[in-house]
Amino acid sequence: MLVSLLKKTGLKLSLNDPRWGNRKDDGKKAQEGKKPGEGPPDLDQLWRDFNQRLNAFFGQKNRPDNGGNNNGGGGGPRPDMKGAGITAGVVGVIAVFIWLASGAFIVQEGQSGVVLTFGKFTRTAPAGFNWRWPYPFQTDETVNVSQVRTVEVGYRTSLRNKQASESLMLTDDENIIDIQFAVQYTLKDPGEWLFNVRDQEDTLRQVAETAIREVVGRSKMDFVLYEGREKVAFETQQLMQQILDRYKVGVFINNVTMQAVQPPEQVQAAFDDAVKAGQDRERQKNEGQAYANDVIPKARGAAFRLIQEAEAYRSMVTENAEGNASRFKQVLVEYQKAPAVTRDRMYLETMQQVFSSASKVMVDAKTGSNLLYLPLDKLIAQTAATDAAAAAARAAATPAANTVLPQEAMQTVEVNSRRDSRSSRERESR
Repeated sequence: MLVSLLKKTGLKLSLNDPRWGNRKDDGKKAQEGKKPGEGPPDLDQLWRDFNQRLNAFFGQKNRPDNGGNNNGGGGGPRPDMKGAGITAGVVGVIAVFIWLASGAFIVQEGQSGVVLTFGKFTRTAPAGFNWRWPYPFQTDETVNVSQVRTVEVGYRTSLRNKQASESLMLTDDENIIDIQFAVQYTLKDPGEWLFNVRDQEDTLRQVAETAIREVVGRSKMDFVLYEGREKVAFETQQLMQQILDRYKVGVFINNVTMQAVQPPEQVQAAFDDAVKAGQDRERQKNEGQAYANDVIPKARGAAFRLIQEAEAYRSMVTENAEGNASRFKQVLVEYQKAPAVTRDRMYLETMQQVFSSASKVMVDAKTGSNLLYLPLDKLIAQTAATDAAAAAARAAATPAANTVLPQEAMQTVEVNSRRDSRSSRERESR
């Protein structure tokens, strides 16, 4: 830019000139005896020529080096209006360029730019390089929209630093409760955040206090203290968002966090005792329920087992009775056919049953000896075997075991009748 300006004004510079920057007198002496255009002029001469051209452009006359007034029109060189106009134009262009360049601004990532025209909100600028009209037409302001901000209600910085006027509130069952919570939010519209509300943080605190008082005012104290904390926080967040959207604050509520929910300090001790009593009651109820869960299933199982055993015994007795009745009917039929044979058969079967379960003593009656043979070891073993067999038979008895089919009964009667007839003939022959 400076080189083009010097070319237009007709000035030439040479950095290789050994007389560059010498004094004024040395420059004059160096220029003496030289023709115009030979060798570069010094820096002082260039500056004087530049000042003369500017003075000529603004209508001033040249002044001689000795400081005297030159009131005559022919005492110095006449101003070059063309060169002065070019110089002034270049200077004006540079000034306008610098003025326009002052309207450029850069918005960092996570931020948003707000452009004002004569102090009135015009538009928002995204992240990156942006341009606006320079001052005094437009101005810009940068707002961080990605930062998560926090407003505290009921306390400041620490939970010990309580704000009773904000934290104490009334529940639906007319109890006083102390709630301290924090609200986290981000900006969703920087224009609304800057210009629709004067004191943004105080407005948010008042909206949060209003919302939670409304939610707590329609809830019971026990619900807010215990199982309803998350629900109270969620409803407060939703209500706050509705109010802020209606006010056009340009805020998005991210989360409402309950820091402390407790009764007032004046009744804290009594409330702790009541809580401990309730916990003891719940513990005892749980212990009783556990004992009931242990005893009742066992009792039900034992009752069911007894019922099943009774049903099995009833079925066994009924089936045995039915089997005996059926067997008696079959024997009756055979008795009606052959009474003598049937009586002998019944007698032999009865004696067989009696002798099979009784101890026997063998006596030799033919020799006429009075010596009796008593096999004690065999008697004891036979008694033990008989008892074990009887117990096994009772345990494994089923209705089907006592049932005798008619055909099998007839075959048994026939075999027994033949055997009885043979034995009777043998007795008659003897």
